[in-house]
Amino acid sequence: MTPRIGLTILPELRWREAEPRWRAAEDLGFDHLWTYDHLTWGGLPDSPWYGTVSTLTAAALVTRYVGIGTFVASPNFRHPAAFVRDVQALQDMSDGRLLLGLGTGGDLDSRVLGGPELSVRQRVDRFEEFARLLDRLLREDHVDHHGTYFACRDARTLPVAATRPTVVMAANGPRSQRLAVALGDAWVTTGTHGDDREAWWRSLAGLSARMDDLDPPEGFRRYVHVDPTCGFSLSSADHFEDVVGRVAALGFTDVITHWPRPDGPYAGDPAVLEEVAARLLTPRGGSGGR
Repeated sequence: MTPRIGLTILPELRWREAEPRWRAAEDLGFDHLWTYDHLTWGGLPDSPWYGTVSTLTAAALVTRYVGIGTFVASPNFRHPAAFVRDVQALQDMSDGRLLLGLGTGGDLDSRVLGGPELSVRQRVDRFEEFARLLDRLLREDHVDHHGTYFACRDARTLPVAATRPTVVMAANGPRSQRLAVALGDAWVTTGTHGDDREAWWRSLAGLSARMDDLDPPEGFRRYVHVDPTCGFSLSSADHFEDVVGRVAALGFTDVITHWPRPDGPYAGDPAVLEEVAARLLTPRGGSGGR
């Protein structure tokens, strides 16, 4: 199976500059589009940065067909009972195209709101509570919860959507992968050992094999973000094609890369993006918004 291809557009530009990218990415034929969900991203700590929910709301209104997603929403600064309202709105505004990426989140965001320092185990504990409560809120009305990290009292969730968003769970560890199968519609990974490309490829093989052992249900998709720290997948069209072929051989159904930036992280030439689209994607023509 040829993987579907997605693209991440960082929320670093004013909307008048970012909007043409979202429209162009859909027109070029990308299957899903994402943006990071951070208060501050460690890769660009001094860059302008815009809100994820607002960005995806605008993106939903200027696209028609492509999936739009959070990469990834976390409990670092989100409470499930509040976040569910944003999720419901995005699912409605996108006509059911929301890809709800969820994960434990990064260390930088976890310190911004002044919360306690958590161990890795505690962060995973908090994420599991976050994900399970959000799952309930997407299915039920009048929700009560009193947990270790979150609480809500008679949380109302009307209108409960006719279709819930596609939940894509980020996981690199055994426990998180089990949680992804239990609660998610899909799994996403960035692999490990990003400073060593061949070690990174071995990590993907191991993670995919572990997912095989968990026996996910039919239709469960496997996403991989293919821009580890040791290189950018869009360095050339030939290189990207090789990457897509290798991840497909490992059982991944979806590949995600980044819109090339002029410098710094994911520096590259937009012409390579266009060449990749011409080789691997089916253009949609002008979407013209909704």
